Amino acid sequence: MISRLCPIFWARSIQVVSLTAMMIGLAGAQQVTSAPSSIQSLQDAWWTGPLLANSANTLPRGHFLVEPYIYDVIGSKTHAFGSRAYVEYGLADKFTVGAIPIIGYNKVSNGTSSSGIQLGDISLLAQYRLTQFHEHSWVPTSAIQVQQAFPTGKYDQLGNRPSDGLGAGSYATTLALNSQTYFWLPTGRILRMRFNVAETLSSGVDVRDASVYGTTEGFRGRAEPGKSLFVDVAWEYSMTRQWVLALDAIYEHSGNTTVFGTQNGKSVRLDSGSSWVYGFAPAVEYNISPNVGVIFGARVVAPGHNASLTVAPVIAINFVH
Repeated sequence: MISRLCPIFWARSIQVVSLTAMMIGLAGAQQVTSAPSSIQSLQDAWWTGPLLANSANTLPRGHFLVEPYIYDVIGSKTHAFGSRAYVEYGLADKFTVGAIPIIGYNKVSNGTSSSGIQLGDISLLAQYRLTQFHEHSWVPTSAIQVQQAFPTGKYDQLGNRPSDGLGAGSYATTLALNSQTYFWLPTGRILRMRFNVAETLSSGVDVRDASVYGTTEGFRGRAEPGKSLFVDVAWEYSMTRQWVLALDAIYEHSGNTTVFGTQNGKSVRLDSGSSWVYGFAPAVEYNISPNVGVIFGARVVAPGHNASLTVAPVIAINFVH
C-alpha cells in the first residue's frame, strides 16, 4: 500500500521540511551570536515531547521507551475515554520499532454507552533516522516512519451498542516524514521545533449489520475508507531544565469514505464526503529527570468541513531507559 502514495506529495513535503529547518537554523545561528552569555546548553534542556508530534529521533540500540496517554475526547453529547500507549525499542542506533495498543470506552448521553472497556486497532511502527541535528548546523534531525494498523477492534455487528465500535476493520498504512530542530531565543533559552507530515491509506473492509460506518441491522456490504493527510507543527520552550511549554498546531484532511451493499433486498450507498479540520494542543511538561517526564494539556479541534468541535484533555508519562 505504501507504493500507492503520491511521489509528488512526498517530494514537496521533504522540500518544505528542509526549507523550514534551514530558515530556522539560520535564524537560530544569528540569534546565538547576539544572545547573552548565559546560553542554555542542549544537555541542560530536558524534554517530554509535545502532545501530538512524534519525535524524529530514534532510540539508542538496546534502549526502550514507554509512554502511555490517558484522554477524554469530549464532543456533542459524547465522551470518548481512552488510553494510547507507545512502546518502542531501539533495534539499532538509527532504527526503532514499537507497538501502539489502544483501549477505550464511549459514554453517550443520548444513547447506549459502551458495554465495557474495548480494545481498539493496534498498530506496529518502524522508524529510520535519516539525519541528526548538530549545534551550529542547519540540518535537522529527520526520519521516515511507517505505522501499520491491524483490525483488532470491534467495528461491525454491534447490535444495539454502536458505541462498542472502537476499530475501523481495515488495514491502515501510514507513511510519515518527521523532523526536529532547535534554535536559541534572545533570552538564551532553547526552542525545539517539530514538523511532521503523514499520509494514511486504508484497505477496503466487509461490513455486516450495525457498524462504525453508519450502517444498521441487516446491512451486508463493503466500506472503502478514504485516505487522510495529517500535518503537525509543534514547538517546545524550555523555561527551566524541568518546566517546558509546548504547543501543537495541526491540520487533517480525510477523503470520502464510500459504503455500498444491500439491506432488505435494496441497494444501499453511503458517502461520508471529504472533511478537513484544524486545531491546536497547548501543554505543560514537567521533567523529573532526563529519562522521566509528565505532560498534561488539551487537544482542541475546531469545527471544519464535515467535522465538529471536540476538546480532549490529555495526560501522559514518558519513561526512557
